[in-house]
Amino acid sequence: MSSTLNSLKLLSDPTRLRLFLLLSEEALSVAELQAILAMGQSRISTQLGLLRRGGLVRLHKDGKRSLYEPVPPQSEAEAGLRRICEAAALELEEAEPDRRALDLVRQHRADAARDYFDRLAGKFGKGYIPGRSWKSLAETLLQLLAPLRIADLGAGEGTLSQLMAQKATEVIAIDNSEKMVAFGKETAAKNGFQNLRYLLGDLESTPIEDETVDLALFSQALHHAAHPGGAVKEAFRIVRPGGRVVILDLLKHNFEEARELYADLWLGFAEVDLHRFLSDAGFVDLHLTVVDREPEYPHFQTVLAIGRKPE
Repeated sequence: MSSTLNSLKLLSDPTRLRLFLLLSEEALSVAELQAILAMGQSRISTQLGLLRRGGLVRLHKDGKRSLYEPVPPQSEAEAGLRRICEAAALELEEAEPDRRALDLVRQHRADAARDYFDRLAGKFGKGYIPGRSWKSLAETLLQLLAPLRIADLGAGEGTLSQLMAQKATEVIAIDNSEKMVAFGKETAAKNGFQNLRYLLGDLESTPIEDETVDLALFSQALHHAAHPGGAVKEAFRIVRPGGRVVILDLLKHNFEEARELYADLWLGFAEVDLHRFLSDAGFVDLHLTVVDREPEYPHFQTVLAIGRKPE
C-alpha cells in the first residue's frame, strides 16, 4: 500500500468502496462484478485499476479465470484501515443488494450441474432417438408430482394450466384478458377438465383467498406486470405456509422490440432483481438459475426462480 492517505482517497469513492467490500468477501472476476453491480465492464475495470495501483487489490489466475482479491495488510495500521473501510462500506445503501448478488454468484459457482446441463441441452434433439422428446419427458415428470392446488398467474390461453390439471387437485388460471379467459374456459370444457378454473384477475390482485394454494406459478408472465415486486408479494399472500412460488421469465436483455412485438413491460429481469422480489415478499430457500439459452437472435435466456413460504 503506497500510503494511508492515498488509500483513504481511493476508498472515498462509493463505487471503489463497494468493490473493496465485495473483494474482501470473495475473489471475483470482472464479469462477476459486472453482474453484481450492474455496471459496464470498462467502468469496473477502471476502478479496479485504480485500486490495484493503490496497492489495495491484486489480480491472480485461477485456471482460466482472472480473479481480483484484496492485498493482505502488511501492518496493524493497514489492518485497522481495512476494518474502518469495511465498516464504512456497510453503511452504503447498496451494501445489502450487493450481498444478495454476491450470494447468487456463489450459488452459481457451486452449481456444477448447471454447466453440465447447459452443454447437454445444446445436444438434445439434434440426433434422432425414437421415443425421446421434451414432451415425453415433461409428461413423465408430471406424473411424479404430488397432487397440488396450483395458481397459474398470467396463464394466457392456459396451455400449461391444462397440462398441470392432468395431475393437480385443482388449477386456478388467472389472466387479465377477458378473451384469454373465455378461450381458456371453452378449451377446458372441450377437453373435459373439471378441476381447472379460469378467472379474470390482475397479477397484483388475484381473486384467490389467503393461503389457499400449494404453488403459485408465473410462466413468462412477470415481465407483463406493472409492479413485478407487488405481483410476487401477491403470490406470497395466496400460498400456504410451506408452499412454493415458481417464476420462469426472461433474463434481462436489450431487445427493445419486445415491447411492441410481445407487449412486454419489462425487458426481462436480472437474477438479483428476482432474488430481491422473492426475499422482500418473504420467501426463503431461494434458488435461481438460467435454464435455457436460445441459439437464435436475440438469444433470449430463461431464468428459473423458486422460493418457499416459511411454515
